Formats: sequence, structure tokens, C-alpha cells
Amino acid sequence: MFDEPDRLFDVAHIALAVLDGQGAVTGWTSAAEHLVGYAPAEIVNQPSMTLLDSREDRARAASVAEQCRVQGGWDGVVAVRHRDGRPLRLRLRIFPLLNPAGGGGWGVLAQEMQRTPGSELSRMMLEPLLVHSPVGVAVLDTDLRYLWVNDMLTYGGAVPREQRLGRRPTEIASHEHVKHIEEALRKVLETGTPVLNWEMFGPAPADPTRKHAWWTCIFRLEDSVGRVLGVWYMNMDNTDRWRAREGLALLTEASARIGSTLDVVRTAQELAEVAVPRFADVVAVDLLEAVLHGDEPVSAQAAGLVLRGAGQQSIHDGFPEATERANEVLHCSSDSVSARCLNDGLPILESLADVSSSAWVTEDPARAAMVRAFRIHSVLVVPVRARGVRLGVATFLRSQRPDPFDQDDVGLAEELVARAAVCLDNARRYTRERRAALTLQRSLLPRGLATDTVLEVASRYLPAGAPHTVGGDWFDVIPLSGARVALVVGDVVGHGTHAAATMGRLRAAVHTLANQDLPPDELLAHLDDLVISLIEQEGADETVEGRAVASSVLGATCLYAVYDPVTRRCTMARAGHLPPAIVGVDGTVTFPDLPPGPPLGLGFLPFESAELELPDDTLLALFTDGVIDDRDRDVDAGLAQLADALAVPAPTLEDVCENVTDALLTDLPSDDAALLLARTHGLDASQVASWDLACDPAVVADARHLTVRQLAEWGLEELQFTSELVISELVTNAIRYGAEPIRLRLIRRDVLICEVADGSSTSPRMRHARTTDEGGRGLFLIAQLARRWGTRYTASGKIIWVEQGLPTPDTSPSIATQAA
Repeated sequence: MFDEPDRLFDVAHIALAVLDGQGAVTGWTSAAEHLVGYAPAEIVNQPSMTLLDSREDRARAASVAEQCRVQGGWDGVVAVRHRDGRPLRLRLRIFPLLNPAGGGGWGVLAQEMQRTPGSELSRMMLEPLLVHSPVGVAVLDTDLRYLWVNDMLTYGGAVPREQRLGRRPTEIASHEHVKHIEEALRKVLETGTPVLNWEMFGPAPADPTRKHAWWTCIFRLEDSVGRVLGVWYMNMDNTDRWRAREGLALLTEASARIGSTLDVVRTAQELAEVAVPRFADVVAVDLLEAVLHGDEPVSAQAAGLVLRGAGQQSIHDGFPEATERANEVLHCSSDSVSARCLNDGLPILESLADVSSSAWVTEDPARAAMVRAFRIHSVLVVPVRARGVRLGVATFLRSQRPDPFDQDDVGLAEELVARAAVCLDNARRYTRERRAALTLQRSLLPRGLATDTVLEVASRYLPAGAPHTVGGDWFDVIPLSGARVALVVGDVVGHGTHAAATMGRLRAAVHTLANQDLPPDELLAHLDDLVISLIEQEGADETVEGRAVASSVLGATCLYAVYDPVTRRCTMARAGHLPPAIVGVDGTVTFPDLPPGPPLGLGFLPFESAELELPDDTLLALFTDGVIDDRDRDVDAGLAQLADALAVPAPTLEDVCENVTDALLTDLPSDDAALLLARTHGLDASQVASWDLACDPAVVADARHLTVRQLAEWGLEELQFTSELVISELVTNAIRYGAEPIRLRLIRRDVLICEVADGSSTSPRMRHARTTDEGGRGLFLIAQLARRWGTRYTASGKIIWVEQGLPTPDTSPSIATQAA
């Protein structure tokens, strides 16, 4: 409890014992050990009466203890027994102690009577023992005027002895901390309660620009009969140890505060906030432009370097270095202080007492006025480097703090910046990896949903832990032939880059299969085969990446739906996925009972499709389990909440999305969540024309006539020539190579769609006819005139379809001319 006084008395070679309130020994100096023979380990925590020589002395100890409690101390002679058995007569001075925690105790000063005869123990201690003590000691009278000081108080440029004697402390120096010292001396003089472990701060006479710390103890001085003679104090310059402790505390705080996020700018700001005001009055952290983007900084350029202000903090309001530099691009020449500091990897310390000789000031004309206005007297520029990578520079300024930066401060600043630099480099690396992952995911997800007049769509996507992660959920809207639209939503197991890459593979595969116009159940079967193939390929890879991809693709789920705006029917199939929600025109929400299918990659169960009729303005909601599933609710409760949110009337689909996310995704989702909404709008009867045709070559002319008449009704006369060619070729092929029934259908949307259906599953192919061939050029000619063309198979045969772009007001009729 009293370690510091013990150490000071040890330095002064004073025999001191410290007792607690019950008389047990709690402190024991080396001088006491030398005097009595007991080592601290033998006597500490033992009753002090074990040292007394006789039974009479032990009986007298109770009387002494009572006098100490009543009079506040005791002064006298007692007989004790040395550890080797010989008796000793000691002169004791017992005085009360009060430690900072508030507990009480007693200090016992001892001196052997044979060596120092007399009764003035304090005088005998001061003269022979304290004159050359490494601890400063002074004695003041009752007027608080110096009577005696030892040599330590006059060393190192302190106030000389002749200027102290006969004067009070405040008559020697006028610093604020000197006034506090005199007040403490007066209080001890009046109350008799000593001051222990007092740490005070202020400038030293020999070093007024630097803050110093002193450790001080103050005691009242009394004679043997209790008369107050004055006060005496011990003083030790504790600056180095205090600065080391403060530096360690600053580094500890920096370790706790810096790097709380993986954001580069926030980490730089945390460095500035930790350093102000404990280390500097102003701090500016400037990072290389590449670091802010997560890139690896390039080597130093001869023309200099480009920095950007990332972190700023100041005790001054409106300080330019802490306000104007925020996010400002700084072009530094190759001979600037920042460039030299960063390229050399060494800190630069400058005193600004003479601004004309400061390279940091002269490189920027505005700095001279700033230095004078805010009285900046010292600047320290430290390179920010981690793992051999240059990141930027940190600039520290002092203005109100009187002590300039010194070499100790340079070491502390380097350690502080080094700890922050590791966090900055971690944030830089994270920024790079996250940007790469997000770029990958954004490239894999649809940037703009392919919406048109038949479907109004909206979507939401929230990866687990959004917005800082990437996920494996995906969705898409795919235009198909015949004005149909495919809606797809899927869920890959896991999160992160591997899940996003797997999602991209599956999405690309679905696009490819959808362009083949496969029915939903067949598309999922092909997708299941692809997943099994991926699992076999990645399963052979023993690396961590291979196992991660295999685990993410196995068990993936998918829901695929195809909406036909002509028939207003939607065909759906699912592979281990939840069914969609359907919101009717009246606002009722249902979850259709679709045939369940196994997750992708299992390969042992077939997939089945179901067909539903969706009247106009029906809302179809496709979602992944992350929307409804949560740690605090099960699937059924989530479905109920989703139904409630979808049933809320909203003017737009974007508002419906907001209703769902507000109701079910109030916190960051624990699983990836994807939501795709689609409102149906079937084609009007006036936009579709169809005719059944006989299997007779003579109907080709009728088909051309019907087409020309319908195009005239739609105002598409400019497309008559190409449409006649297309219809002639398609109907002729259906009659020649197909089977009944044959049907012609025209659909007018943003494109003109010509379809010819027949009962044969024979697939047409385009071939390159020789110059002597009389046929074989029909499909080649169609491919040259149409935007797109293709074949899709139905339960009763196939459909050959051709799309043509509608003419715009400035369309030239040269197409027909060129075709002719």
C-alpha cells in the first residue's frame, strides 16, 4: 500500500516501518532490516510487538498505542531484540499516515540510541542522511519559509539554495503549480495529516517549455513534546517515468480505438482523434490516392506523389489543416517534406521558431500565416507504412502545448502510427477484396430487369450482413420468344465470394437453357445435371477453394416460371425452393401448391411443372428463404408476415418492396435475401391475330394475304414486303416438312412476331445452298431480314418464330429495296 514512501526512505537510508491500524507490519525498509536484522519476508504481516524485548515493553505497547490514537503520534525509547538475540535500544518516532485510498496507518522512524545519543531525532536524520540524498528534501518553518534544502533540490538548473532560504515558494516562482504546493504545505502544517503519493505537473526552472511531473510527500515537523516546528517534504522529478506511462496509456487507447471498422477513412480519422489533444494539438493524416481505393500503391514517381486528406483533428476551431484538407487532393512535389518522409521512410521533426528556415512552412505560402495565427511552434511528419507498403503520412502540430516535439515524442509517434498503419492496411486490403467481390456480384446480377408492357417488375437484394458482404442468392427476368417472359429466383448455399461465383455459373446456365425455350421442368432437369457435373469436378479438387465451391453448389435451390401474356397463363417448376406468393386483384394472398422438387445436385427425383392462370394486374412475388426465415421466427410466421406486407395497398411495386423489407428485414439479414415482384399485363386481343391453315401448298398465298391485311390494320405497311417473304417461307416449310395442324399467329408488341406452328417435332436447320441449287435459301434469307428467329417445342409439335423491329418515324423504306 505504501510502496512509494518505502522506496524513498530506502533511497535516503532511513529505518522506517509502516503499521496498519491493528499494529501489523505492512512496510519495511532495507535500513530497518539492517538495524534489526529481520528481512521484509520475515516481518511483513507479523505483529509489531514480536520485536519487543520484554514482557514489560509489550505491556507498555498498549499504552503507546492509546497515546498515538489520542495525541496523533508518539516519541520515545523502547527496547527491542535483534534477530541474532542481542538487545537494542531504539529511539522511535510514530506518526499517522493516510494513503490515497483513504485507509489509515502508522509510520515508525527508528534510530539506535548508542549511535545517535540525544532527543532530536529529526535533526540527526536530516543532517547526516539527507544532505546527499538522491531525493530532494526541504524543511520550512511555520511561515512556510525555507530553512534547509539538500543538494538534490539545487541540481540540474533548479533554484539555488541561497535564493530559497528565508523565502516562501511563491516568492521564488509564480507558476500555478507552485501556488498549489504552498497551499498543500499550509494544509499539512495546520492539520498534521501528511500528503503522500502526490503527483503534480508544471514547468521546471531550467526547462520552462517542457511539462514536468514531480512525485511529492509532505509531513509536519514536530519536536519530542509535540510542538509544531514547520513542515518538510520530499520531492523527486518523475517526468521520464510519467511520460513513459502516458505514452503507454496512449498506445493502449490507440490499440482499443483505432481499427474499429474496416473503412480506410474512418481508421485514419480514429488515428487523428486518438492523438488530439493527448499528443498533439493538430493532426492531419494524408493517404495515397490508391490506398483509399484499396489498390497497391505504386513506387514513388519523380514528379512527386498525390495524397488525399483522410483524417483531421484539431483543438482549434476552423484550423485549415483540419478542415480544408478533408477529402482534398494534395499534389506534393518530389522534394516536399511529405514526399521525402514517405520515400525515405524516416520521420521529419522541425522547430517553427524561425519559419523562414522551415522546409515544411516554406513549401506552402499559406502555412506561414497559419503558423503565426495559431502560434504553432513544432511540427512532426511521420510516414505511414505497413508490411513494406507506403500508405501516406501523418502530420502532428503543437501550438498550445508549450513543450516542442523531441526524440522521445518521435519514437512514440512512430509506434502510434505503426499500430494505426496495420489497421489502415487491413482496411485497404478489405476494401480491395470487397470491391472485387461486389464487382463480381454486380456483374453476375441483372443490372436492369428486362421489363416491358407485359410485366411490371421490381426487386430487392440484401446479402447477409449487408451492405458489406456478397451473397449467393440471385434472380432474373428473361425475355422469351412469343412475347413470353421467364422469372427465376435461386439460392446458393453459403455466403461470400465462392457463393457469388457459384451463383454466376447457375445464372449463366439458366440464361442458356432459357434461350432454348425449354419448359420449366426440363430446364430444371438440365440445370440439375449441370450442378452434378460441377460437384464432380470440384469434388476432385482437394483445395479449400474447391471444397468451398462444391459445398456451395450442392443443395442450391431454384424456382423457374414462364408467363405467357397471350394466354395469361404461368407455368412454374421448383427445385427445393419455396413457392411464390400470388396477390390477386382483390388483394388476397395465396401460396400455390406447386409440386415439390429436390434441391439441385441430388439427381434422383424428377421435376414437375404446374400451370396457373394469372388475370391482369395479378402480383407474383418470388423470394428466397432469407426474406422470411430468421433466428427469431420460423418459416410459417415469416410467410404470414410476407402475406400481410404484400396485401398492403401501394401505388407502385417499389413501394410494395419497401413494405416487405420494412416488415421482414428490419435488421441486417442473417441470410441472403432476394425478392422479385412482377405484375402481369396480358396482351389485348387486338394485338394478336391467328389463323388455322390447311396442309395444302395453295394456302401459302392465303397466308400472305391474311398477313398483309393484318399489317394494314396495325399500320405496319412498311413491314409487308419482309413479312410476306417470312410467312411464305415458314408456311411452305410447315406444309412440306411438317404435319397438321398448322397455325399462323402474328403478335404486335414492341416487335412484330410471326409464328408458324405445326404438329411435327422435326427441327429446321439453316444450310448454305450452292449456286446451282433451286432451294435451301429460305431460312438464310429469314436470318438476314429478321432481328431474331428460332424454334421452340410444344407438347403437340413445334413453333418457328421470327421477330422484326417495328418501324420508327424516320425509318427509311430502303430495307425492302435492299431485300429486293
